[in-house]
Amino acid sequence: MKSILLIHTGGTISMQVQENSGAVVPTENNPLTLEAEKLKQYANILEIEAFNLPSPHITPKEMFKLKQIIEQYMQEQNIDGVVITHGTDTLEETAYFLDLTINTSIPVVITGAMRSSNEIGSDGLYNLVSAIKVACSEEAKDKGVLVVLNDEIHTAENVTKTHASNVSTFQSPQYGPIGFISKNIVHFHHTPLHRTVLPIQGISKRVALFKVYAGMEPDLLAASIQLGYEGIVLEGFGQGNVPPILIPIIDEILEKEIPIVIVSRCFNGIAQDVYGYLGGGKGLKDQGVMFANGLNGQKARLALLIALHHTDPKNAMNNIFSI
Repeated sequence: MKSILLIHTGGTISMQVQENSGAVVPTENNPLTLEAEKLKQYANILEIEAFNLPSPHITPKEMFKLKQIIEQYMQEQNIDGVVITHGTDTLEETAYFLDLTINTSIPVVITGAMRSSNEIGSDGLYNLVSAIKVACSEEAKDKGVLVVLNDEIHTAENVTKTHASNVSTFQSPQYGPIGFISKNIVHFHHTPLHRTVLPIQGISKRVALFKVYAGMEPDLLAASIQLGYEGIVLEGFGQGNVPPILIPIIDEILEKEIPIVIVSRCFNGIAQDVYGYLGGGKGLKDQGVMFANGLNGQKARLALLIALHHTDPKNAMNNIFSI
């Protein structure tokens, strides 16, 4: 039987609905810890609580702490896989952070829930069992960090939360899941072609993320640099375009050797240097703006943040972004 490290971090999967107010709130004791006997039939479980936070409270510092915990247990314990329970609002960001920073072949699986533990139709325990099954699967090795909810297996790079409350909220636009769970079967039908791993020793820098909109003023970008941000990600129009009024400030920022990455704000498609008009992607690339092909804004921000903490930031950015 496989040995699985189970790390709890909080989130809806560990919360309950208050009878008097109907509010979903954290509990003093994580209700999932009461399910240990049910989980024993699937694996030898080593269970710890890293912290108990709603996912909007989680920052890259907590993500880095998770990375450290996992690496420590991999060195000190004979574990075959890792499962993390997490709130869904920032689950995809924690998953991608760990995917970029942990170099391991064993499965690392993140799961969560859209309904708290005492709601009708609660999906927490079911998703947790599914995640443990995937972490125990030999086929889950060497696939990077995986996200498992609602019987589907997604890569950390592609998955995103697409609905505010639906249990099938986690989807991988354009790509779809790479596998599924059915009763006692864990089936993979796709394998990621490549994976970038960038080991880092700490997390302290700041990267700003802006969604570009019609008539966007340049003073927002200028203010972020004055406030000490060390990188910027723009969710641009279409295939990666911005209002022409932003071009001078983009020039100023790049001259300060502060990197700028652009993604598409569209749900599907990628940013690329196609349009040659002022503010178009071709001109932006000629200026030195980098393109994050296939990443959404929040993941591109984490990728740039991690690259800036690497011992060779320029090479790290070359590995992730199209320059």
